[in-house]
Amino acid sequence: MRNDDIIQSIRYILDAGEGEIANILKLADYQPKREEISYIFDDSIPEDQKVDTTHELTAYFLDGLIYYKRGKSDKHPPRPIRTPVTNNMVLKKLRVAFKLRDDDILDILRSTGFSISKSEVNALFQKEKHSNYMKAGDQVLRYFFKGLASRVRKD
Repeated sequence: MRNDDIIQSIRYILDAGEGEIANILKLADYQPKREEISYIFDDSIPEDQKVDTTHELTAYFLDGLIYYKRGKSDKHPPRPIRTPVTNNMVLKKLRVAFKLRDDDILDILRSTGFSISKSEVNALFQKEKHSNYMKAGDQVLRYFFKGLASRVRKD
């Protein structure tokens, strides 16, 4: 899934403005430029001409989201930013930020009509080298965003 689509989906879930998105990035010690934030949400640029947001900015945003939702811990130093950002990584970061358990994720996906088993959900969160690892496709992430938005926004 495109990085700017990920950030736009999370913005919708949080019902946040551009200023709040900038604040989330600052929590992860990233100093965004106004143009960077505006570009992500600029609908006047045709989709085929729009350059995707960098993996670095997306990784900082996801880490900042965890701090935004859960607070920073003085006990644990910040982890280094990992790139490229994968769909599995996005799911893991959202699970932490929104304090979701595997059962919650299963419920979120099933609430949208997406058919998935508990073992498949567990496989999404395995390490890449694990024998049961399953790569999360764009469809899984889209359904997850849809279900999470409905859960968080109570639509």
